[in-house]
Amino acid sequence: MQTATVRWAGGEKFLATMPSGASIQFNAGSTHKDGPGPMETLLGAVGACTSVDVAMILEKKRQKLESLEVIVSGERASSPPEVWTKIEMVYRLKGRLDEKAVRDAIELSQKKYCSVAAMLGKTASITYRHEIQSTKPQKP
Repeated sequence: MQTATVRWAGGEKFLATMPSGASIQFNAGSTHKDGPGPMETLLGAVGACTSVDVAMILEKKRQKLESLEVIVSGERASSPPEVWTKIEMVYRLKGRLDEKAVRDAIELSQKKYCSVAAMLGKTASITYRHEIQSTKPQKP
């Protein structure tokens, strides 16, 4: 079993030490001056989770990925516990990439490998699309 420890640091600040030993400071307040709120980190977590999957799958498919950005937007329920109810993801990729390879990599991540998307999908409708910016081959 993995364990995270969260300690109150005073005011609206909380320090979470993750099972890896890495620490993140959370802020419970609406201004989030000193760190992200717990719910917003889930948007970042799903983006990071799927990014890892997509990059690794494309590498295995011998695709030439130069950059990958995932923009994750979400809407929350209006009443407590205010879970995420709608999540939209836009994958922006750059490189010498095959359209089908990109589409398949994203589908595999969303439907099979990304555990964060699997959990969030229990309360949220998750939609996604992608944009590929091609890299032109360099002239000799």
